[in-house]
Parts: sequence; structure tokens; C-alpha cells
Amino acid sequence: MSLITLAEQKKLPDALIRLGIRQLLKQRLDEQNASNLEAADEDKRALLASLHESPIAIETDAANEQHYEVPADFYRYVLGKHFKYSACLYRDESDDLDTAEAAMLALYLERAELQDGQHILELGCGWGSLTLYMAEHLPSARILAVSNSNSQREYIMGEAKKRGLSNVEVRTCDVNELELDESFDRVVSIEMFEHMRNYRHLFEKIAGWLRTDGKLFVHIFCHRNLMYPFETEGDDNWMGQYFFTGGLMPSTDTLLHFQQHLDIDQQWLVNGKHYALTSEAWLENCDQHKLEIIKLFESNYGEGKGKLWWQRWRMFFMACAELFAYDEGNEWLVSHYRFVKRSH
Repeated sequence: MSLITLAEQKKLPDALIRLGIRQLLKQRLDEQNASNLEAADEDKRALLASLHESPIAIETDAANEQHYEVPADFYRYVLGKHFKYSACLYRDESDDLDTAEAAMLALYLERAELQDGQHILELGCGWGSLTLYMAEHLPSARILAVSNSNSQREYIMGEAKKRGLSNVEVRTCDVNELELDESFDRVVSIEMFEHMRNYRHLFEKIAGWLRTDGKLFVHIFCHRNLMYPFETEGDDNWMGQYFFTGGLMPSTDTLLHFQQHLDIDQQWLVNGKHYALTSEAWLENCDQHKLEIIKLFESNYGEGKGKLWWQRWRMFFMACAELFAYDEGNEWLVSHYRFVKRSH
């Protein structure tokens, strides 16, 4: 029986699972750093070149199923009150999850230069944390949110109605097929670009949707210099198999290689510890609601599979926590970018 199977069956203590995760992270870094600088640069160039030939996104159905068609009730148990399924900002390590969610949402408004009255497009809106936050804080703005998940659309529209917000529209669409005949002052995207591949084509589409003085704001998780796709074969690639099929770990400079239609205006780095603390908070909530989540997963994944999937999600949160805490949050981290439309 493999160690992964033992971990999934909760036959290994968390401390041992975390140690195994850290060893895998060290192994990845050692393998990547073992090649000389020129060889590593060549590999990165080859991967960047392959992105030019790729569809905008791959395996969108798998990614959707793995995260976004999971019942909304699971996220109600795990996430904070803003329902933010992405990195939060801990101004103080003792902050609770709700406070950290709100802090990052407020930072987006500032860095994206969002203002009341703007026409705003959000790509990959998740469970609507930013969509609804913008709608409440910018009541005269018009917001169009795009998600690949119908369950997310239903949840966001239900929340908007409950809160009396009439400035939100949500469309369910695969970004590969998204066509819009409107123009926007701002396009914002939080942790969606990691599911994308052909950034050149995506940026070209976004540039076409932006008004002359329009801007794009992007939040991604990334590695400080490595870039690699998530593989799905073998125990070492458990994350790619169950939680991130078709995903890409960008480096902090990946998006900067695709400035044919948009120019970088500003970039910010956010230490990985913020995401580690976010993941630890999700794990804690997952443990607090163990029985409810197992019951929910029994109906979602099938009878007898509730406990297995509860543990898989725990392992996923532990993996995220260890990844972003590695080397004091200086290896894997979050990056923010503000792009402006290129003037021709």
C-alpha cells in the first residue's frame, strides 16, 4: 500500500503527511536547480513557446468538476463569510479568516484602481467574493462576472438578490468560447490565469474588451522563478490528478512574456505566508465541520466515499499550506499585476 493511500485512509498522522509534502517540495526544487542556468532557461523558453500553441485553457471540465461543481455547502463550511476561495491577506497573523478575506478584497479595489460608475468585467469569479464586494462598495458600477460553473452563477445571483444588488450579471461560459461585444473600464481576474495556457491569445481578447484607457488587474499564485504544468500521472502528482488537472504553476515573470497587446503598469509580490495562513484556516474549518462535510460528500461522491474525500480535501489544504509556507513564503507566493492597454 502506497504512502498516499495510507494518508488518504487517515492511517498517517498529519505531521507525517506534512513532512512528506515538504520533502516532495524540496525534491522538486532540487531537481529544478540541479540543471545549470542555461538548461533551465532553455526549458522555460520551450514551455513559454508551447503556451503560444495551446488553446486558451485545457481540461476546463475537469478543473470545474474538481473545485466548482462541489456543492456550495462544502465551501460554506470551509471558507469565510465573503466566500473567498483564493489567497487572503493577513495584516496580522492573529487575524481571523473573515478579516483576512476583507483585507485582500479591499486591496484589489485599490490596486485595480476600481471606481464607482465603471463598467467592470470579472473573469473566473468563483463564488462571487469580489463580484459581490465590488457591487456593494461601488453601487453605481456595472459588473459582469463570468464563471465556468452554473452552481456558482446560481449562488451569486441568489446572494445579489438577497442583498438587494441590481448591478451584477453572471454568465456561465468557458473562457475559450467567451465572446463579448461590450467594452469595459476594468477587467479583473483572481486565481484564474493558473488554469489558462495561451496567454497571448487571452490578452488579445481582453485588450479587445478594454476601453482605450482600460486596465487589467490579475492575481495569481506562482513560484518566484520556476514555471511548470501540473502533471496527473503517479503518486508524486496527486495534486494534479485530483485538484488541478490542466493547471499551470506560473513564475512571477510568466505574464510579462505576453505583452503584445497589454503593457505592464505595475507588479506587486505578496509573501506566500498569507496563502499558508489562508489554507490553515480552511483546514481548521474542514476539521470543525467534519461530520457535516462527510455527510455532504456521501451524497456528492457516492456512498462510502465521504470520509475519503473529506481527508483528500484536508490533504489538499495541508499541501497548499506547506507549499506557500516553504522558505518563509519566499518560494511560492502570490503576484498582482496591473496591465494597461497598449497604445498603437
